[in-house]
This record gives sequence, structure tokens and C-alpha cells, in this order.
Amino acid sequence: MGKIKLTKSELKTQRDSMKQFARFLPTLLLKKQQLQMEMMRCQKDLLKNELQEKEQKEILKPWIALFGTNTDKEKLLQFVTLSEVIKTDRNIAGVDVPVYKSTEFDISKYDLFNEPLWIDNAIDVLKNMVAIKAEHDIIEEQYRLIGHELRVTTQRVNLFEKVKIPECKENIRVIQIYLGDQQTAAVGRSKIAKRKLQETAL
Repeated sequence: MGKIKLTKSELKTQRDSMKQFARFLPTLLLKKQQLQMEMMRCQKDLLKNELQEKEQKEILKPWIALFGTNTDKEKLLQFVTLSEVIKTDRNIAGVDVPVYKSTEFDISKYDLFNEPLWIDNAIDVLKNMVAIKAEHDIIEEQYRLIGHELRVTTQRVNLFEKVKIPECKENIRVIQIYLGDQQTAAVGRSKIAKRKLQETAL
């Protein structure tokens, strides 16, 4: 705590500061709560996304096994190219985060007579997997941005609750004691001066 002036003006300044901190604290606490809820939502979304990816891998596994070599497997992957991930922005408790909307793909042309009958289904599953991964990356970015804002907000809450407000209270207490002592001393001096005047008059 820095050195404070023991004056009425400083007392007013400290009281105004404490009112300001007390006014902002509920807003910060609400923001912290909202961010914590959004972090939990992100965690649930990531878990759901990971389960979806696992399901799609299980669906794709039998088809991948039908290809004889790694070259054949790579051939399947070459049919599908991610061209664009479409996303929007959303403001969550003062922080802008990306929100997944959809994915666009370029599908290579292939000869239906030379490829297996199930190739269309395999490509659809592969597209789903790529889309799920793209969404996963965006949810992770949400989680990172919200987590950063939560850390900053928590630091501010702690600063107000544990430092600024108690500091102002202590400053106010010290100034009030000093001013009270000064007032008591002034009253005492006034009484002594009055008594001396009365004695002089006699």
C-alpha cells in the first residue's frame, strides 16, 4: 500500500474509488461465470466431436481395409480435397470467437466403372471426417480464446476483491482515525483557549 494523504480530500477520493470497484465487481463476477459456462460447453462440444470422429472412423475402417496397399488408401484420400471452412464470429462475454458453419469440398472426378461400387459412400464418410476435424479445430480455438479471457477476468476479480477494495477500506479507516484524532485535538485546544480567555477576563 502506497503512502496516502491524511486529508478530507483523500478520504473522498478513497470512498469514490471503493464505490467504483464495488460497482464493477458484480459485472466482472458475472462475466467470469459466463466464461466458465462457455468453457464447459466447449469441453462438451469437443467430447461430442471426438465421439463423432470415432464413429466415422469405424464406418470407414472396413472400406479402407478393402484397399490392398497404402497407395490405394492414398488414392481414396486424393478424391476429397477441403476447399473452404465456413465460419462466423460470435461475441461471448466480450470476446469474439469463431463458430463453425460448414465445409466446402472439391471432389476429384473418377471413373465409376473402374472404382468399387461403394466409393461414393466412402467419399461421403471421408467428407464427414474432414468436416468433423475442421469443426474440432474451431472449437479448440474457441476454448483457447475463452480460456485466455477467463484468466484475465479472474485476475481482475482477484485484484478488486483481494487488493483494491480491502486497500481502500484500510485507507479510509486510517484517514478517519487521523481526522478524528485531529478533530478531538482541535476541540481540546479550543476548550483550553476558551478557559484561558475566561481566566484572563477575571
